Amino acid sequence: MTLTSQPGRTLMRALPGLAHLSRYPRAWLRPDIVAGVVLLTLLVPQGMAYAELAGLPPITGLYTSAIALLAYSLFGPSRVLVLGPDSSLGPVIAATIAPLVVADDPETAVAYASVLALLVGAMTMAAGLLRLGFVADLLSRPTQVGYMNGLALTILISQLPKLCGFSVDADGLLPEAAAFVRGVANGEVVGIAVAVGVAALVLILLCQRFLRVVPGVLVAVLLSIAAVRLLDLTSHGVSVVGAMPQGFPPLSVPTVPAHDLPLLLAGAVGIAVVSLTDTISTASVFAARAGAEVDGNREMVGVGAASLAAGLFQGFPVSTSGSRTAVAVQNGARSPLAALVGAAGVIAMLLVVPGLLENLPQPALAAVVIAASLSLADLPGLARLRRLRTSEFVLAVAAFLGVAVLGVLPGIGIAVALSILNVFRHAWWPHQAVLGRTEEAYGFHDVEFHEETEHLPGLLLYRFDAPLLFVNARSLREEVRRLVAVAPPPRWLVLAAEPITDLDTTAADMLADLDRELATGGTRLVLAELKDVVRQKIERYELVDALDPSRYFPTVRAAVEAYRAETGASWERGPGPYRLG
Repeated sequence: MTLTSQPGRTLMRALPGLAHLSRYPRAWLRPDIVAGVVLLTLLVPQGMAYAELAGLPPITGLYTSAIALLAYSLFGPSRVLVLGPDSSLGPVIAATIAPLVVADDPETAVAYASVLALLVGAMTMAAGLLRLGFVADLLSRPTQVGYMNGLALTILISQLPKLCGFSVDADGLLPEAAAFVRGVANGEVVGIAVAVGVAALVLILLCQRFLRVVPGVLVAVLLSIAAVRLLDLTSHGVSVVGAMPQGFPPLSVPTVPAHDLPLLLAGAVGIAVVSLTDTISTASVFAARAGAEVDGNREMVGVGAASLAAGLFQGFPVSTSGSRTAVAVQNGARSPLAALVGAAGVIAMLLVVPGLLENLPQPALAAVVIAASLSLADLPGLARLRRLRTSEFVLAVAAFLGVAVLGVLPGIGIAVALSILNVFRHAWWPHQAVLGRTEEAYGFHDVEFHEETEHLPGLLLYRFDAPLLFVNARSLREEVRRLVAVAPPPRWLVLAAEPITDLDTTAADMLADLDRELATGGTRLVLAELKDVVRQKIERYELVDALDPSRYFPTVRAAVEAYRAETGASWERGPGPYRLG
């Protein structure tokens, strides 16, 4: 089989990464290798830290990092995206599996996390194959901002005990915060652990702010390991990661009790939505920089394949890492080869020198996670929403409180529900306008936005800026009733229907009833700028008898001229007597 044959082309479409590598320019080799080596310095410490954040052994973060990169390099459409363990998914994974796992049973926790990865992967790949890329839009920008701020605070609080050298038995932001305060009050803080953790955190943040070329995470990890070895910090109460198994786990299909699958499925839905939203938004940013387009459905297949593969090797669900992708691109990544180099480095470390990180102190891992949580926070985004649109700021705050008070999984559900309700709210009560003639611009415009307008006595020009459906049919009817409730009522009501792109049967029946009601009061309903697709639906719904063709006009101006010809009315200054309620 050749790549130009029909089977070869089919294979290239199914494996976009393989297609990228098949056309690989030799000039990309050196920058890809350099980017892969630099990427490796982040993959190891972040993978371990995010595994612990998910309530799993650190070694599983390395398994997940390597396998996710290998899978996405074949199935993912982007040349440069870096997938793997992610700080935004860790708390969701932990919240999903924690109720199912007996304390201090890491093997069971890994099994549940791997099944969760299989569910997320299968769900996401299926959605991509079924072209359901719109699922990633279920989190609107305001709810994303609120959710991420809540998640950042949740992660920060959860890592404070580890940073201070002790542990707490609590779950959720408020219980964990209370347990941390009790631990501090009871004198459980280990001073040297705080020193190690805070020093690592400060170093990471300083490098991120002032020395971006320096891999702050790697430097902090290496220095903290050196401090443990040279100063024998374990004898002073500093806990370390400890010895990790050598080698790579075999391919296996994890199993869990069937009665636990419903809870795992619920968590998988939330993880899939967050992962896809993050992946597609990150892919869009880097694609725009390269002048490329993003195929949301293929991205879903790619990220789904990465989670599915991770689940077969004792891994957990993954997402795109914006920070690791940025590091790879900044250091010259041109193709999936950079990610493959990083994956190969992780695997080599597991096979050859697994004990390299056994003296990594837990407070330093906590510092890595806290630094990541701070990058998730977007306080300027909240301030911007507060300044630009109060309603969207309220949505963001509600999503934040959902995560902070109720927990991560309920928070995702609240964020998605709020996004959908916000869409419903706009559809239920869309913008409506009374139109008038103005010398500022040609045509007829919303009188609320123009100081100088003119109107024709007895003529009401009304615009409804949305598809007319069952959800908003009542709002149109009630607004029209308020508008015509003047003395004398308008002779003509011209509905400027250009924004009405759809009409369902409920709205059609309402329109027919409204026409009869207006006629009883002496007002004639006229339709202008009606789209052909809506006109066809009116005919199919058999409303032609109720709204005879003589009341359809191609433009608002044509309707106005017809009214003037019938009544002889002249233009008068002012918006007229009609006001929206």
